[in-house]
Amino acid sequence: MASRSPSSSLPRVIAGPLAAVGKTGEQVAEHAGQLGLLLGRTARAIFTLKVSLQSVFRQIYIMGVQSLPIVIVAALLAGIVTSQQGGYQFQGSVPLYVLGSVVTSSVVLELGPVLTAIVLVGRVGARITAELGTMKVSEQIDAFEALGRDPIAILAAPRILAGIITVPILVAIANVVGILAGMVAARITVGLGYEAFLYGARLFWHNWDLLYSLMKAVTFGFAIPVISIHMGMRTSGGAAGVGRITTASVMFMTLTVLILDALFPPLFLQ
Repeated sequence: MASRSPSSSLPRVIAGPLAAVGKTGEQVAEHAGQLGLLLGRTARAIFTLKVSLQSVFRQIYIMGVQSLPIVIVAALLAGIVTSQQGGYQFQGSVPLYVLGSVVTSSVVLELGPVLTAIVLVGRVGARITAELGTMKVSEQIDAFEALGRDPIAILAAPRILAGIITVPILVAIANVVGILAGMVAARITVGLGYEAFLYGARLFWHNWDLLYSLMKAVTFGFAIPVISIHMGMRTSGGAAGVGRITTASVMFMTLTVLILDALFPPLFLQ
């Protein structure tokens, strides 16, 4: 048998990576197009007042009130851990009142918004994807369209509006809880008094920090329901497909939160 020449295998070596790149680009373009259509239809439903306020309030209750306990627990732990680690590092090197600034800035600028968003990805985002995915594979969404009702106005727009409203409130609560937990932990672990902690917090405080935190919250509150709705609407393959798309949705939402978080400092803190 004649041996295959290196030149004959070269096109296959080149074609494989090119095909993978082309397939990835096609999928990215498909996702981008579907997201654009989803946002366009959602905006039209909102501005034409086709969204039920009752549905919005129901989603606010599901996303906000039912998520409040786990958000508070995450904020408590974030404040305590930040205070303990900061107190350990600052002993004997810098004035301990600086710990108040470190805890406050860490919670408000980073831990409060990001941890709240990650919690909501698992609790709210996965739930939305699974719900809409089940409705998609069971043809309930197709039934809405067959009856002349807009599934975007019924299913998507209320969830997006609720996310934009709810997440900033949850982040504000998480910020307050995290700072208070850090203040108590600093008193217990390194003996830093409340007055000294608040003095350090005020010494390096910028009013912009609070607006920055809420801007992150609004962005995350928009991104999480949009991605979860988009992934749920493109579910196929029955129950197994719902499981696969929910896992992929959680991964995409987590990466999106982290990428957006990385973009905020160069855009808004310079």
